[in-house]
Amino acid sequence: MGQTPKSMTIYNNTPLMTVFRSPQQDYEHLCEHVQIWDVSCERQVEIAGGDAVKLVELITPRDVSKCEIGQCMYIPLVDENGGIVNDPILLRLNKEHFWLSIADSNVLLWVKGIAYGMGYRTSIQDPDVNPLAIQGPRSDDLMVDLLGENIRKLPFFRFFRKTLAGTSFYIARSGWSGQGGFEIYLEECSKGLDLWDCIWDAGQKYNIRAGCPNSIDRIERGLLSYGNDMTLAENPFVCGLDRFISRDKKAECMSSGALSKAYEQGTTHKLVYLLIPGKSLTPPRETWRVSDESGTTRGYLTSMAYSMRYGGNIAFATVEAQFSTPGQALFVEIDSDEQATATVLSEFRD
Repeated sequence: MGQTPKSMTIYNNTPLMTVFRSPQQDYEHLCEHVQIWDVSCERQVEIAGGDAVKLVELITPRDVSKCEIGQCMYIPLVDENGGIVNDPILLRLNKEHFWLSIADSNVLLWVKGIAYGMGYRTSIQDPDVNPLAIQGPRSDDLMVDLLGENIRKLPFFRFFRKTLAGTSFYIARSGWSGQGGFEIYLEECSKGLDLWDCIWDAGQKYNIRAGCPNSIDRIERGLLSYGNDMTLAENPFVCGLDRFISRDKKAECMSSGALSKAYEQGTTHKLVYLLIPGKSLTPPRETWRVSDESGTTRGYLTSMAYSMRYGGNIAFATVEAQFSTPGQALFVEIDSDEQATATVLSEFRD
């Protein structure tokens, strides 16, 4: 059940819907009601076994020892050169059993190669887990109807086991939107339609719609997209992810040397928020150049959407560090003979 999407993309070799009615209509509904998203493209990299903890600690600069069983943790994966490989959500299912709920990049073989090279005793696989997201301000009400009042007590980035529509699953208070909600980690693919229909039917009283991650919402909320706003070419300091680097981490980490060097040297570029007032601009298929008033290139746009809330186009851009101060005026080259004025913001949130 649901609506037919108008566009889609491929994410982790899996279809992902991108628009159902229009970006603006999808956004307005998401901010007021509740949506159900098929996000099975959020593949899991399962790491289990006696050396699972050592392996996870090795691939992220964040201190995983602080992650409790039943807790989610945002962890940038960083290579030996300090480059960001991915930025998954870590789920700790047991003492030596983890899932990495990954963004769009090939993490599985990278992790397997490291484990083999280090001689770690681990099982690493892509399990048959297909996430479903329930997002929007009416998410709690809907899930209370289905799972009981205790679901309201589930803290952010925590999860537990529940049963619905003849199958059990993990449900976490998380999701790639700024409107709040849950992610359900379904392990029985054959039960997917039954689970969807159960949630869909219960959601009718809350004006439920099929939906998908929304570009307007995620940029307004400062949610970064791997492959767009950050890549293997950037380190966490460029992208404002240094708060996820544990400076006092005691476990071995493959990126510690490169990140210490990057910290001491300082970064030459920064990811910034940009407001480009005026008419709605079509997001570029190719990178748009960002320049100063003299026309000298100072960076490039990474993501953009039109926000009625801000009365203009909101964007992320990677620019030279000296041009990253809030209030800085910059210019975005739309085409060879048109420029748009942009201003660096401290953040998008009020």
